[in-house]
Parts: sequence; C-alpha cells; structure tokens
Amino acid sequence: MTYAVIDSPLGPLTLVGTDAGELTGLYMDQQRYRPDEAGFGDRDDSTLPAVAEQLDEYFHHGRTKFDVPLHLRGTDFQRQIWVALQDIPYGETTTYGGLAAALGLKPQSARAVGLANGKNPISIIVPCHRLVGSTGSLTGYGGGIERKRALLDHEQGDKLF
Repeated sequence: MTYAVIDSPLGPLTLVGTDAGELTGLYMDQQRYRPDEAGFGDRDDSTLPAVAEQLDEYFHHGRTKFDVPLHLRGTDFQRQIWVALQDIPYGETTTYGGLAAALGLKPQSARAVGLANGKNPISIIVPCHRLVGSTGSLTGYGGGIERKRALLDHEQGDKLF
C-alpha cells in the first residue's frame, strides 16, 4: 500500500493504492469514515499518476467517466452498491430507493443503500454524490453537503472548478 496527497478544487485529496496500482481509497480532508492514515502505507506523491491526471481532467477539462483500476474493499452488499453507483451517468442523480429498485432490492432497502453509500471508500470516482433523497434533497455526504452540492453543480454544467 502507498498513498499520495494531491490538490483539488475541493481541497486536498488522499489517494490510496495497492502495490499493483489499483485505487483502494480516495478521501477528502475531514471526511466521515476516513480510515487512519497509518494504514495507508508509505506516502509517495508520485504514486497513482493516472488517478491524479483523470481527477484533474474531471475538475478542469470535462472528463465524465473514469477508467482507472479499482480495488473495492467492503462487504458483498457494499461492493454491489459501489459498482451500481458507477452506472449513474455523469450529470444525473438517482434516489437511494431508486438505486435499490434498480438492483431488485425491496423498497425498504433504501436505508441500507444509504449506509453502504456512506461507507464508499473511493469518493468522486465511485460517484456516491449522485445519490439524493426521495424528494431530490441533498442528504448526507461523507465529504460534507457543500462538496456534494459543488460536485453536482459541476456535473450539471456550472463551471465551478
């Protein structure tokens, strides 16, 4: 394991990767559920250059889809949710219940979808910010509601970055 810290319009982002170059974590500063950095391995800000490049393209040059190798670590259910998040198109949102229904889960599974979404270890690239409440309201975001709003506005055409 190794990690890098890069600058972004949202503040510093910590990228954590495997020795094989797979991204296992993308964390904002003061993010809820952020693991202790002691488990990230050695810091090397030159690691994961493709991730840093694609994030820069996302923020500044219109990248709408990421294609870096990911290593999602979580329960089977969490991984199912995180994979499904990647199918929500850039610039669009869906509700927790909508995602549950798309996966063939019971309507009451919306809360479990929300809990798994909140534990997403690879923010932005696995776009947990694209899930909203049943009324379209912005509910919870590990990086803070203001960052969720900024990401959604950015994707909907407001050139914030």
